[in-house]
Amino acid sequence: MKHDKVGSVMTTEVVRAAYGTPFREVARLLAEHRISGLPVVDEDEKVVGVLSETDLVARQAEPPEPARRRLPALALTGAARRRAAKGRARTAGQLMTEPPVTVGAGATVAQAARTMTERGVERLPVVDEEDRLVGIVTRRDLLQVFLKPDRGIRDEVIEEILRRALWLPPRSIDVSVVEGVVTLAGRMERRSDTEIAVSTTRRIDGVVAVVDRLTYRLDDSHLRPARHEPHGVTEDRLRSL
Repeated sequence: MKHDKVGSVMTTEVVRAAYGTPFREVARLLAEHRISGLPVVDEDEKVVGVLSETDLVARQAEPPEPARRRLPALALTGAARRRAAKGRARTAGQLMTEPPVTVGAGATVAQAARTMTERGVERLPVVDEEDRLVGIVTRRDLLQVFLKPDRGIRDEVIEEILRRALWLPPRSIDVSVVEGVVTLAGRMERRSDTEIAVSTTRRIDGVVAVVDRLTYRLDDSHLRPARHEPHGVTEDRLRSL
């Protein structure tokens, strides 16, 4: 099954900052381009960190130097020391968050979305094999997969699932798609085939939901493991012959 790659939805013209970019220049870049964050790169265009509006606001929120001096350095926690250091930051390199959370251009949209969710970030710098910046992807970019035309989703269900995975004639199962919701209807040979059809359809990029109206002639649930993966369909069939 084909999945949309990050490289197909990313923005290639990336607003970036160098390690030594002054604080005020970073603020100007964010405001001018109406973005909430940007990657920081070194002289080889390798991503070394990321900067966000939160970092800039945190820097401005730090108390002035005389107030910080009243507290002994040993009394500060690690997080407090990092905040204090950012409060004195004058360049992008001093203010950035590191190490950066990045993604490869060949990763799937689903993998990028999972990384964003797990790491709590709203954008991912996209890098090549040598960690050089080639683009950036945001949550809004990832949502583009849900704009895939219904006709394109239907064609993929028929080609990738019915024909290639289940070896069925294209018209053996009725496939309809409305606003990303796929309805599968018809009679199949085995119960396991209906489960494979539904579960793999859910994995197609752009599918919002699947309505299962499939029936089957043979209930083979007692002939297979309780957990059945959609991979290796051919091998399962050969073993059952």
